[in-house]
Amino acid sequence: MSLQFPAPHRVGVRRAVLVAATAVVLAVVLALVVEVRPRADAAGGEHAAMYYQTQYDGDRYVSPRELIDHDVPVTDLIVGAIHLNSPTEVHLNDDPPDDPKFDPMWTDLAAVQDEGVRVLGMVGGAGHGSFQRLDAEFDTYYPLLRDLVAERRLDGIDLNVEEEMSLAGIERVITALRADFGPDFVISMGPVASALSGGGNLSGFDYDRLYRDVGDEIAFFNAQFYNGWGDASSTSDFDAIVERGVIPADRIAVTALTNGGNGGSGYVDAATLRDVLAELRAKYPEFGGITGWEYFNAAPADGTDRWRWLAELAPGA
Repeated sequence: MSLQFPAPHRVGVRRAVLVAATAVVLAVVLALVVEVRPRADAAGGEHAAMYYQTQYDGDRYVSPRELIDHDVPVTDLIVGAIHLNSPTEVHLNDDPPDDPKFDPMWTDLAAVQDEGVRVLGMVGGAGHGSFQRLDAEFDTYYPLLRDLVAERRLDGIDLNVEEEMSLAGIERVITALRADFGPDFVISMGPVASALSGGGNLSGFDYDRLYRDVGDEIAFFNAQFYNGWGDASSTSDFDAIVERGVIPADRIAVTALTNGGNGGSGYVDAATLRDVLAELRAKYPEFGGITGWEYFNAAPADGTDRWRWLAELAPGA
């Protein structure tokens, strides 16, 4: 026997079905927005990363596609710098992320991701204010960061805290990112190397305590071995971090200057750096890897051959 509903009842049923279907579609869309791609690793499981903050060298656009076009074993491309400037304003360097000047960059980054390279957004760095705002007004500023990650389908965030921030504040940011984007989302940090061995620190909080509290959530540290905060010309400063017994070798990537004109002092030429990395790999089978600051003018190759810096230093090179 079939049941015949009065017309108003049938309308109500159709409306309920439509609402339920819409909810399912919205859930699928949100899942796609925050989808995280599978983890990319170079030979030996090391990170082989580049910071990509200068998207224009003068008027010339600098494309990250060169890395995949030349089969460089890059695992992570870290795009910077994200600044949370006001309750309604996010900038990528000096402009909004949706400025037309960034259109070719976002297209190229999607192509890089399609090749299995993770794209992370770097927050902070030398431009101060974002972390102090996250610390003092989390509920106002964190949604700006969260929404940017979702909109641009970033695979992770690099928290580059070079200003005073509380331990509770940075832990709250890390915990929120993990809750919002799931277990495969990459959370990295960019401290000066000495901060990981009990020395000088630009972040205001103690990295030993941070690691003991939420270390499982931090994929790796892009430790800055330059500007007097660490020396990449030997293994001694890396050894000091490991010997401290808190942060293991597999979570530490040596971040080195790619050009003598970047970041002030502490540039180590690629040939010397290659020897140091070989020694680190021999000492620490789980060595974390190499990260370059930054991509646009990387040496020893110049101009269009900037991709060679990482190609010559990545594991297996």
